[in-house]
Amino acid sequence: MSQHANPRTNDTDPADPSEPTYAERARTLMHLAPVATLCTTSQKHPDWPFGSIVTYGLDNKGNPTFLISTMAMHTKNILADPRASVFVMQPGGEHDPLGAARLTVMGKVTKVPKDRDADIRMQYLARHPKASYWADFADFSFYLMDTIDLYYVGGFGSMGWVSAEEYAEAKIDPLADAGPEIIDHVNADHKDSLIILACANGQTEADEVTLTAIDRLGFHLRLRIKDRYTGMRLAFPQELTSPEDARPAFVHMVKQARGTT
Repeated sequence: MSQHANPRTNDTDPADPSEPTYAERARTLMHLAPVATLCTTSQKHPDWPFGSIVTYGLDNKGNPTFLISTMAMHTKNILADPRASVFVMQPGGEHDPLGAARLTVMGKVTKVPKDRDADIRMQYLARHPKASYWADFADFSFYLMDTIDLYYVGGFGSMGWVSAEEYAEAKIDPLADAGPEIIDHVNADHKDSLIILACANGQTEADEVTLTAIDRLGFHLRLRIKDRYTGMRLAFPQELTSPEDARPAFVHMVKQARGTT
């Protein structure tokens, strides 16, 4: 029977200099995810959570913004009780949902007055240009979530709370937008190189190795060893500043693993 390796739960950010902080990972994930599950408090069934799918924008501090109609049930709920949360998952994570990064953002959602929504409108429509067709409908308005707290899960054994202050100050990883393309390319064309890297770092029994995440400081691998799955992280020799740095960094690491440098 297949099983995963036992995870280690981190209640706080490990602050490992070879990894982005949870705040950076959270900020990057919010930048990448196209949609979210918005959870509000039901007015029809008091104290019960009500979930719905929404698209969202981000203000300069990473707070989620919404363009929603007063006819929508979640809007009715928000107007009665502003407490809400949004849940996002790493794009492509549906193929391995329990191993993918995900984030819950908690806060209070309020309507933005029309005379003060210019910046939020611009940022939202830059992310969702098709929304310009209904942005000025009478029943639609922009709403802003004032983030109070966040909970990040980076996969098995990587999880913890992120304060709103840490999140607001965090930067989006420079490899964020190119990451999915890099991951797809490596997994499609360089499976043998991933096995070489895993073996060189102590995982000599790995039957299959998959790249699951990448950032400026390193990358995560998912390993299948017979009927068991586990994960490992490898650090780049030096911090990457752009997606173009990824290929030479990988090549260098594989050559080292082969003992050719």
